[in-house]
Amino acid sequence: MSAKPFLAARIEDAIDAQVERFLRNVLRWREKVIPYTGYGSEGGARILARIVLAPRWSRTAIGKDIGRMLKRRGWRNFFTTPVSRTAVTIRLGERVVETTTARGGYVDVRVSDHGLPPGWHSALVWTAGSKRTELPVQIIGNDITVGIVSDIDDTVISTSLPRPFIAAWNSFIITEAAREAVPGMAQLYEHLQQRFPGAPVFYVSTGAWNTHPFLRRFLRRHGYPDGAMLLTDWGPTNTGWFRSGLEHKQESLDLLAAEFPQIRWILVGDDGQHDPAIYAAFAERCQCAVLAVAIRQLTPGQQFLTHGSFSSIDEGDADAAPELPMIAAPTGYGLIRGLDRYFPRPD
Repeated sequence: MSAKPFLAARIEDAIDAQVERFLRNVLRWREKVIPYTGYGSEGGARILARIVLAPRWSRTAIGKDIGRMLKRRGWRNFFTTPVSRTAVTIRLGERVVETTTARGGYVDVRVSDHGLPPGWHSALVWTAGSKRTELPVQIIGNDITVGIVSDIDDTVISTSLPRPFIAAWNSFIITEAAREAVPGMAQLYEHLQQRFPGAPVFYVSTGAWNTHPFLRRFLRRHGYPDGAMLLTDWGPTNTGWFRSGLEHKQESLDLLAAEFPQIRWILVGDDGQHDPAIYAAFAERCQCAVLAVAIRQLTPGQQFLTHGSFSSIDEGDADAAPELPMIAAPTGYGLIRGLDRYFPRPD
């Protein structure tokens, strides 16, 4: 097999390099850190960020000027110029780590021996040409035994993905204010965190990293708990034209199970894509790692918009793990009632 990356990846890298050179030398754009939410244990943490080029007048809009951002069209999230193979410095607690950006300008590095207690903290990330940027990091205590993994598309936010034209309309055309939350899902996560104090929430989705700032604003605006988002890159990879969303979710679940072996997971998704099958397969691979599965049921109309059929594409896959508690309901409120039958409150 050739050691060279896939042709499409080489073409993308060449175009990015030319655009980067023009923006640096002609327009004098500067490096900028886009912070993602990090997470980890008391022994080590995973820091996630991206380095891009931006004009000097650009502003970070997370938590600022919300009215302006709500009127912004989604296409703006996807016009970025990544900075690959540049040196990055990370400070977390007692540790300072040097790394280099990967393809697409991404930073994904482990910081061990940070010396931080459980809770929310901040890391600093910067390059030689950027400002120091804070990013949130959740340190999960070794005594935490229950966690929540949530899908995003059609689970917490109505998107009707992955139908191409509908996905493009939702992602590029409509404004942030027009995006709708799924009824009762924020209340579900609040309910679960009251039932299991300290339970972290991880949002695992096939959505693009470009949408992270929008998703973070959306989750906060609609009352969802903060948590790390594990997204993906829609561009070419070293081995093919596109990344596999199915593999991304499987790998993310396996990674969380390995990083937090003491945690049993409540997995939340929808039946519009492959969440029931992915979760059942994960439960079979990682014995005793899954506490329950909660599936939001789409209406026949939503099923058709999502994949062109009026029924679930994974219908019957729930039987793959017959002993696994699997609750299904069309809203978060229904899922609360179903989960309460499995996890009644102590008297």
